[in-house]
Amino acid sequence: MASMKNLSGSDAAKKNAAEKACELVTDGMIVGLGTGSTVAHSIRLLGRWVKEEGLNIVGVPTSYSTEALAIECGIPLTSLAASPVLDIAIDGADQVDASLNAIKGGGAAHTREKIVASSAKQFVIVADDKKFSSILDRSVPTEVLPYAVKLVEREILKLGGTCTVRTGTGKDGPIITDNGNFVLDCAFGQIKEPALLGDKLSRIPGLVEHGIFTNAAMVYVGYENRVEVLRRKM
Repeated sequence: MASMKNLSGSDAAKKNAAEKACELVTDGMIVGLGTGSTVAHSIRLLGRWVKEEGLNIVGVPTSYSTEALAIECGIPLTSLAASPVLDIAIDGADQVDASLNAIKGGGAAHTREKIVASSAKQFVIVADDKKFSSILDRSVPTEVLPYAVKLVEREILKLGGTCTVRTGTGKDGPIITDNGNFVLDCAFGQIKEPALLGDKLSRIPGLVEHGIFTNAAMVYVGYENRVEVLRRKM
């Protein structure tokens, strides 16, 4: 099985949320496929539907690991170059708040995840209940050009954050993203205005993308024995 990141939380709760969200996928859709241990359950179920029930979909993966898993599961793939508008994107999250804002990037794929999420008519997050919080307070992953690391660190310090370069396991030195960049994990404490902080981070030269997502239409929160569906208030 292709390797996917493994975060804490009940696997049953993850599976419940991920598989329930698959009910949104119908014949003919172009589907953005996120990265992570939760959305991996969605990919596996969609693959079974493709093989066993003839579901006619194509997927756009957000990472090399997701691409490998989708191919293994038999989901036909396309690209944003060929299909720039997606019907739906399903992805996990490291933390989600009551307003459906999320922090992503634990798997260092948040740049491509955000591109895919922003290309979709509907962006849906799947998460277990341990990822839900009344207010975001996790470190925010940022993908940064190696050339700009020191500049980005100084600018984030001005915003009240502190940065740590994410290092790998089983290798010396920093994690390298699928795009060839570094990841800085930036702690801000409680994030009371995620969209505002996201806008400020986006203005920093050399910061490719940050892990604050504010465009989810729905969040499927999985528990051991049920799923709650949260919808963005219009």
